[in-house]
Amino acid sequence: MSSIPKMDNLEDAKKELKELKIKVEKADDVKARMILEKLDEDEFKENAKQEMMAKAEKQESCQKEFNQDLEKVKDEIQKLSKHKQDILDKLRRCKAQLEAKRAEASKLKHKFKIYAQIPETEVKFLSLIREESGEGEDISHSVRGVFTISQRAAVLLLGGQALITFEEEKVAQKILKLPGCRVSCEDATLNLKPRGLTLGTSVKFEVHVDVSRKELKVYNIPPAMPEDRTEDRLEISFSRPTRGGGEVESVDYDGKTGTGSITFLKPGVAWRLARKGVYKVNLESEVNVKVGPAYEYKLEKFQTSCGSSRRTVLLEGIDDVEDEEDLQDHLEIHFQKPNNSGGEIENIKYISKGKSLQTFFSEDKIDITN
Repeated sequence: MSSIPKMDNLEDAKKELKELKIKVEKADDVKARMILEKLDEDEFKENAKQEMMAKAEKQESCQKEFNQDLEKVKDEIQKLSKHKQDILDKLRRCKAQLEAKRAEASKLKHKFKIYAQIPETEVKFLSLIREESGEGEDISHSVRGVFTISQRAAVLLLGGQALITFEEEKVAQKILKLPGCRVSCEDATLNLKPRGLTLGTSVKFEVHVDVSRKELKVYNIPPAMPEDRTEDRLEISFSRPTRGGGEVESVDYDGKTGTGSITFLKPGVAWRLARKGVYKVNLESEVNVKVGPAYEYKLEKFQTSCGSSRRTVLLEGIDDVEDEEDLQDHLEIHFQKPNNSGGEIENIKYISKGKSLQTFFSEDKIDITN
């Protein structure tokens, strides 16, 4: 009876041992799995660490490269700023130079510009020069004239001054070397200061004029109708021989300016009508229009010159101790005497105080400097 309980206990123990083995195996499996997972995690961690270190190194390299690039950009910006400042400084200098050049150009333009009203002058016909015509050129259709315009050198003579031109240059040069001149008048003695004379700028140029023998200019055409109809009426009007017209080759009309040009087939008609100055045309009604010659002109051989008159002496500081004519006579007598370093006088002019006079010099009395 006692052996039965022992057998039961053994069975239970075996059973329990078996269960424990199973649990141990499961535990070993879990342990092995956990070890494997730990190994995987360690490997992942190591990989992550290495990747993080690589990222850190790359970040450091990128930061270093960025800092280098930043320094380069800063240097470039500094260079560009300096270059910009240099350009601005150069621009200011160029602007200053431009303003100075403009001022100089304006001064020269004013200096060399001719302000003169040329009076009507009768032109004397001297000779006819026949020019050889080029290919396709018909010189019979125009008359060419060449006019030489020259401006005489001038100086403004102020009150209390006198100009004396000697016949010999050496006399004038001897007077100019004197520190002063004492001129005796009837009741006073004048102490005068001789000076050399520098003349203003003078100009000389040619005007080449070509006057058409076939073309006629028309002015003051009223805008009475459309341009094409106006051209037709002008052609009809200028074709009438009873009014001095002739066969028309072409008509050009500008309605905005009220001007036009008529070209005739034969030369001579335009001149005949241009001399009349006025011509009667039929538009909507009969009106008078102004007519004139058609010409072209150009300036050539423009020359500027300045110089001095080496035979002329300017006297200053002359007091009005006598009337103008008598004082001029005393000056002429004084400077004619050789013992006063004088000589033969070609021209003399004195102006009393409060007056002024523009004096002109002929080309043979001045030394030109181009």
